[in-house]
Amino acid sequence: MTRLVIAARYLTIVPIPGAATSREGPGAAAAWFPVIGLAIGVLLALVDRVTSLVFVPLLGALLTVTAWKLVTGGLHLDGLADCLDGLVGRDPAHRLAIMHDSRIGAFGAIGLVLFLLLEIAAVSGIDPRARGDALVLAPVVGRAMPPIVGRVFPSVGRGHGASFRTELGGAAPFVAAALALVVAGLTMGVRGVLGLVIAAALALAFAAFMTRRLGGVNGDVHGAVVELSEVAVLLAAAAAHPAR
Repeated sequence: MTRLVIAARYLTIVPIPGAATSREGPGAAAAWFPVIGLAIGVLLALVDRVTSLVFVPLLGALLTVTAWKLVTGGLHLDGLADCLDGLVGRDPAHRLAIMHDSRIGAFGAIGLVLFLLLEIAAVSGIDPRARGDALVLAPVVGRAMPPIVGRVFPSVGRGHGASFRTELGGAAPFVAAALALVVAGLTMGVRGVLGLVIAAALALAFAAFMTRRLGGVNGDVHGAVVELSEVAVLLAAAAAHPAR
């Protein structure tokens, strides 16, 4: 349960009482990531249910995505923005230096705006009868990807990505994948499993691309993988259950 608390404190801004009793980092708690994703997804489904009773679909989707990013503290969006900014670097060292800069560049800013618009449109484009299930599934799948990516690809640098891979247990990727598969089947059936496969393929392809650009994956890549996997599930759900 200590590792569950570590995962919750790392992945959300929810205040959890009690002092830290472990020196372990997020990598040691990676098997619990999909469980925290499930809690986030249930919250989002509730927010969607309430907003859909009061507002038009587009405004409801905006409020749901806003709640999504607030509860996670925008943690993964920061990684996505850094990855986008880093693409303009001339070599791996230069790209990493850009990504480590706390300031956001033009590529990152424009990319974040377009990404959030895509996410809002995807949520509003899902049939209301299937939207809750998609909102539950997307955070689970997104948080199952970092342990998988962390095991498949080498880390680069000495930051979060390196410590995450060092602490990552051998069973964590398999446990995370199994949990995501179970939730996919229970929420959306075969279409949910297909969405999981699409999200995993996108996550692995992006991580492979960034590995070629950087020499490995770091914390920013892990964050971007979460965001991309989540939106892949939403787009798959919108295609399978379009709003009428």
